[in-house]
Amino acid sequence: MPELIRPTPVVRDSYLAGERATWQELGALPSWLGEAESDFGSFAASRAVTRELWGVPTTELWFVDGPAYLGTVMIRHQLTPQLEREGGHIGYHVVPAERRRGHATAMLAAACTRCRDDGMAEVLITCQTDNIASRRVIETNGGKLDTESNGIRRYLIRL
Repeated sequence: MPELIRPTPVVRDSYLAGERATWQELGALPSWLGEAESDFGSFAASRAVTRELWGVPTTELWFVDGPAYLGTVMIRHQLTPQLEREGGHIGYHVVPAERRRGHATAMLAAACTRCRDDGMAEVLITCQTDNIASRRVIETNGGKLDTESNGIRRYLIRL
């Protein structure tokens, strides 16, 4: 059964394949993929700790099923004014080969449980207005539309 865990070297091959497919779909391969491939143990360890990204403490979690990497969740423990407009507390993606199987819905549910366990009472999640799949994931997890502006929908989920 898939679970949300701290980054681990156990999923090395499927992580690299999944992230490579994700970035190829976006039309670019970031330099960090090559660095990750050369020393995956150190790469996973560096991502397994809460670190500052987007100007706030951020926890990265991987959604895995045994040795299969399915996607990533980013939990931002605070919000900047920019993250309040776009980004929110939780971001997630599922690798292309694993989409349309309910993983994003399960990932967001697990992330919300983690946030509640960390003492958060509510999370903000955003998505592009035209991203129907992400809207469904958020709404299935109890997201209530807060505002919509400049092509961004802002949802609140009470934990």
